[in-house]
Amino acid sequence: MSDLPFIHRLLRQWESPPTWLAVFLILAWAQSRFLPLLPVPHGVRLIGLGLIVAGATLLVASAVAFRAQKTTILPREVPRAMITSGLYSRSRNPIYLGDALMLAGAALAWDAASLLLVPVFMAVITRRFILGEEAGLRRTFGTEFDAYAARVRRWL
Repeated sequence: MSDLPFIHRLLRQWESPPTWLAVFLILAWAQSRFLPLLPVPHGVRLIGLGLIVAGATLLVASAVAFRAQKTTILPREVPRAMITSGLYSRSRNPIYLGDALMLAGAALAWDAASLLLVPVFMAVITRRFILGEEAGLRRTFGTEFDAYAARVRRWL
């Protein structure tokens, strides 16, 4: 019983948005491999690859914005700055949007039926990370975050 806090801390460290993305990518791949439902035309595969590239581009651009502001990109750490310009003037969560685009792209490239996983992924990320991050931003930045949240949507 004394190991329970250690196990909880260990799981908390491993539970991250990239881990969830990997889980959903594995689910999409497994569905397409073992339960293929829809044939995927070549053009749809290309669209899928385009979404993967777009998602990766969002991730890199977001990481650059965090580095420029000298604040943490890690979800459960206290930020030193609030980013509201560039990509963050259109979406409060362009990194998670990039993850969702990459999942959607992979689903299209593998088997469009896997697209059903994208809204589930978005719901998990919202519940497990975004709501807590927003609460932390509200505690740290107060009305500045409230004003930002009022003018910029959570996803897109």
